[in-house]
Amino acid sequence: MAPETVSATDILLTEGVILLGAGVAFVMLFRRFGLGAVLGYLVAGAVVGPQGLRLVGGGESKLAIAEIGIVLLLFLVGLELNPTRLWRMKRDIFGLGLLQVIACGLALTCVIHVLAGFSWGASLALGLPLGLSSTAQVLPSLKSSGRINSPFGEKAFSILLFQDLSIVPLITIIAALSRNPADAGGPPGWQMALATIAAIAGLVLAGRFLLRPLLRLVGNLGERELFVAVGLLTVLASAALMHSLHLSTALGAFVAGVMLADSPYRHEIEADVEPFRTILLGLFFLAVGMVLDLHAVIANPLFVIGIAAALVVVKATIITGLARAFGIDWRQGLGLGLLLSQGGEFGFVLFAQAQNSLLIAPEAASLFSAIVTLSMATTPFLMLFARRFENAKLKSADGLAGPEDAPQGTAIVIGYGRFGQTVAQILMARGCAVTMIDKKPSQIEVSSQFDMKVYYGDGTRIDLLHRAGAGQARLLAFCIDDPNLDGKALEPILEAFPQAAVFVRAFDRRQVLRLNDLDLAGVTREVYESAICMGLNALECLGVSEEERMEIERQYREIDQQRMDRQAAAGNLLAGRGIMYSAGHRAHLMPGHVAEDPVT
Repeated sequence: MAPETVSATDILLTEGVILLGAGVAFVMLFRRFGLGAVLGYLVAGAVVGPQGLRLVGGGESKLAIAEIGIVLLLFLVGLELNPTRLWRMKRDIFGLGLLQVIACGLALTCVIHVLAGFSWGASLALGLPLGLSSTAQVLPSLKSSGRINSPFGEKAFSILLFQDLSIVPLITIIAALSRNPADAGGPPGWQMALATIAAIAGLVLAGRFLLRPLLRLVGNLGERELFVAVGLLTVLASAALMHSLHLSTALGAFVAGVMLADSPYRHEIEADVEPFRTILLGLFFLAVGMVLDLHAVIANPLFVIGIAAALVVVKATIITGLARAFGIDWRQGLGLGLLLSQGGEFGFVLFAQAQNSLLIAPEAASLFSAIVTLSMATTPFLMLFARRFENAKLKSADGLAGPEDAPQGTAIVIGYGRFGQTVAQILMARGCAVTMIDKKPSQIEVSSQFDMKVYYGDGTRIDLLHRAGAGQARLLAFCIDDPNLDGKALEPILEAFPQAAVFVRAFDRRQVLRLNDLDLAGVTREVYESAICMGLNALECLGVSEEERMEIERQYREIDQQRMDRQAAAGNLLAGRGIMYSAGHRAHLMPGHVAEDPVT
């Protein structure tokens, strides 16, 4: 009997189930012990891969596919580069961040050359990547704990951001050191530089004249699936362009993100691309674990542990010293050094490139990948110590007030039509930092003519609100013209952002009654106040005195609230109709008189 042929679909499904199952199991286990998802993925890949239980093979091919996760990560980093925020943080990003990458990279290069005996070229190819920290490990921790916008969190984010920006120069340095004859036959450096500049310029022009009109068209159609497709198309097309020119795909994705950083569609695209980034980055770490040469690690355990310890100590010491030079309190500087002392995920990418460039042997790539992995394992424990130091007060170098003296909290206004504009203007008049979101491209275009930055998106989506900073906002104002907005849509938002006061614009009494059971800070009927104002103006025109107008307004508001209370209690809009004013019944206007409701 002939053996049954195993199809590619069978292999794909089987390996997919094994990888995802192992990933979920180990990530849950490692999360349970506070060790982080990245380490869980790495261990899962090592266990089920060719060096472990041999349940899944082809680690190199999976790694090539999963590198799209790195590409998407760089795209999302580019989206963070809002010009206003960059300018405010420029000293930390391009000062502290630049010095950290150079100082840590060169120091670790010397350590590797002295302790391991590698050549200077190999030491540089290993030491510079080790100077980077784990964005995938540190940034989610800062975001989940709400510390990303704290003074400490902004310092850490500034360093991580410059580290991510430095990926492309580091790739270029390793390519310049390459001993691979195939690389030697490539174009000279000046041609690559010109090609890089031309490609970046082409991407910027394409973003301005092709991508933004396309996003505007998709926004008018209102199809979320098209936003997902356009977001992925943008990332893959820019990466493919760079790859065809033998340049970094990461650079292409990063430029694509920067093109959209100031776009009103930024939050929508970020929310749509993030799930793909998360899954593919998880697959990337699984694949790294699969290609890890465990035999080389077992044969040299003291080397791996010793270099990993040196990595953590050197980086923590240098970052602490740089923080002090930038006027940061030593306790907070030490917390920053401990938080960023591990190796980063881009080290795996750069080690692979160094191996392909014949700068290091495959065994060395595996050893240093294990060193990065071990340093990542120390991060959850070092974070516990970092938390003890991060709340120390920041002091600027010139004695000026630090970021902690800035007004705390922000407001998000969802819906920037005629109602939302007034709400936002009043908040801005007090100096509040306000983020405006609207899903009508036409409204966004009109607002831009008045120098108002309004972002595109559906403000009732929790993932999009997270991207807009709702996790740190003090106030969420739903000013959208939607009579169907009810508890089903708002309850998850209230649970997701308990620190924020939530205000809602209501179309009429019916909508107010539907929202009555929610823990809202306020519900405002959209025409209630303006109708009262017009009624009082009409009385003034008829010669009614100011004193009587004020009494009429007081009684009307009191009776209207009584009607609302009775309607809410009865669940019936007709409840309380007996206390409504009617033609020829002026008795209702007498002070202190409230008619009985014949219905009840």
